[in-house]
Amino acid sequence: MDNLYNIIDRQIGFNKGTNLFSPTKESFDYFVETIITIKNIEKQKEFSPQLLIDYAKKKVLEEFYRVNQYYNFNSEAKTELNNIYSKLFEEISDKYFLPKDLAIRHYLRLKRWLRKAAPFAEKMYQSEAECIDSVHCYEYSPALQLDILRINIESIMEPVLDVGCGKEQLLVKYLRFQSITVSGIDRYSSCNLNVENKDWLEYDFGVDKWGTVVSNLGFSNHFIHHHYRKDGDFVVYAKKYMQILGSLKVGGSFHYAPDLPFIEQYLDRDKYRISYKYFDNKTYRSVIIQRII
Repeated sequence: MDNLYNIIDRQIGFNKGTNLFSPTKESFDYFVETIITIKNIEKQKEFSPQLLIDYAKKKVLEEFYRVNQYYNFNSEAKTELNNIYSKLFEEISDKYFLPKDLAIRHYLRLKRWLRKAAPFAEKMYQSEAECIDSVHCYEYSPALQLDILRINIESIMEPVLDVGCGKEQLLVKYLRFQSITVSGIDRYSSCNLNVENKDWLEYDFGVDKWGTVVSNLGFSNHFIHHHYRKDGDFVVYAKKYMQILGSLKVGGSFHYAPDLPFIEQYLDRDKYRISYKYFDNKTYRSVIIQRII
């Protein structure tokens, strides 16, 4: 299967940054080798169609997230994406379509899927070139994150959860090195047993579970994006925000940046203590929400 995975990686890499809504783009570019190899995969003993579909879906989602970190695909969208790749491999196996036709059909299916799953994308990219630049999402050093979020590792309340810990999980690794009980969640898959490959909107944070929840330029950044977008999932984010607060133990804290004044103003001050600190020449603030009862 490793050879098949490598071929999928090459194919996705070959179409890296493709703008599905470009007015001049009608199909994916493809390697003939890709089509030929997949046409013959059923002859291989280790072949598992669903494993191949799952891998392709995972890698394509990672490419979408790389292009625009504000993409968010719910479970329904992911199921539909699974069906798209199931259909692609089915058509390849049927040996009925020419490679060029396969590429066009798959392109159109993905385009329809993205239009439904992320309506803002078509408005954002319809006048762009065939290849688009990514919306950068940087990973900051543990020291900088601790400073921004005002976390004192000598007194941090455990266990700790890093929401959107990043592909490299820098803060999670650092805290574990300091013998602190910590977990992380992120949309990028990981071999780290302490990091769960999960979308934060689908993650069950639990109740009275965490001593400290942290998210630097992650959850709140996306919340702001959806709050100001006409078609944004701001209600979903508001509910998840309150779920995170409900997951804190008494005395526990949610550390995040940037701040969310449009929801923080409504928090019960008898239940939560809120503190702010300006950063980056006072362009944004970091926040600590502590549960006091």
